[in-house]
Amino acid sequence: MASVHFERDDPRFRITPVQQMAASCTGALCTSVLVTPLDVVKIRLQAQQKALLSNKCFLYCNGLMDHLCPCVASPGGQTNWYHRNGQFTGTIDAFVKISRAEGVQSLWSGLGPTLVLALPATVLYFVAYEQIRYRVKDIHSKRIGRIEQPFWIPLLAGASARVLSATVVSPLELIRTKMQSRKLTYREIGSALRSHIQSHGVVPGLWKGLGSTLLRDVPFSGIYWFNYEGLKSLCNQPSPAFGFSFAAGAIAGSIAAICTTPFDVVKTHQQIEMGEKDLYAGSKKISNVKQPVDKRLKSRSTISMLRQIWQQNGVSGVFTGVVPRVAKVAPACAIMVATFEYGKGFFERYNAEQYYQNHRTPFE
Repeated sequence: MASVHFERDDPRFRITPVQQMAASCTGALCTSVLVTPLDVVKIRLQAQQKALLSNKCFLYCNGLMDHLCPCVASPGGQTNWYHRNGQFTGTIDAFVKISRAEGVQSLWSGLGPTLVLALPATVLYFVAYEQIRYRVKDIHSKRIGRIEQPFWIPLLAGASARVLSATVVSPLELIRTKMQSRKLTYREIGSALRSHIQSHGVVPGLWKGLGSTLLRDVPFSGIYWFNYEGLKSLCNQPSPAFGFSFAAGAIAGSIAAICTTPFDVVKTHQQIEMGEKDLYAGSKKISNVKQPVDKRLKSRSTISMLRQIWQQNGVSGVFTGVVPRVAKVAPACAIMVATFEYGKGFFERYNAEQYYQNHRTPFE
């Protein structure tokens, strides 16, 4: 059938939640497959420099989420992928040597377990964003009689979608991390969670660390969608091509990453701190894993940690790692949104064709 002309966001052709799930899931898979090797190489380089081996946990990024991964002993005396020896002189050298010595598949080590949570979380986030944006735009259009999307709708939709997805995922991430750290059975998981809730309470226990996550991710999401949709409007690209979406996503992601770096610095500190305190706390009672816990570590609020970093290191302290953060975030955002937009365009075109087929007159 010949292609039909249609306008993006036309209520007649809007993609359904199921189609949004398919588009976002495809984008999430593409993003994780392309971005994960960069983080695997980074972790291997850190391990070589002994920056990882002395810790009890490390952060693993699959391009979709940051996951706290404990350093645990591998069963059977085998060496875990992040502890394997390698004499790397740099990033490119690590890519080549890992591929040759261990196989290309080693560049995606550890990806599988993280996707179990990252994929549903990403799908929920993108579907929520589109649904909120649609609803708010329709209400706004009915009130003022104009169909143009004002600048604040993507900001509101992006922030709201991130609050929803982060709130849903937070307790699931806690369960995943505890399972991975102690190799618990399902019965032991229930026992560990009950003990955790009794010690910390339901909300503080299951949603511990959510505040710092929201402080980083909600502004990031709002700023990102504000800039991305703004670039589409500025360049008159209501139906952007893949290349434009890729470039606009990278630019918007870079701006959002720079603006939220101070909160990312604090979040990273808190994730590692929580990992060393909580992942192995009480491990003697639940499993055979015995890990010493640094009693000097105390839970600190986001504001107090940010103030301490500022007092000790100034501006450079709160923006530590801004360059590698942008280098990681920009391509991930670009790949994700470009693939998602391509999927949206595909399904909207399909919906338009189906609509015109079903609404043909007898004279056509």
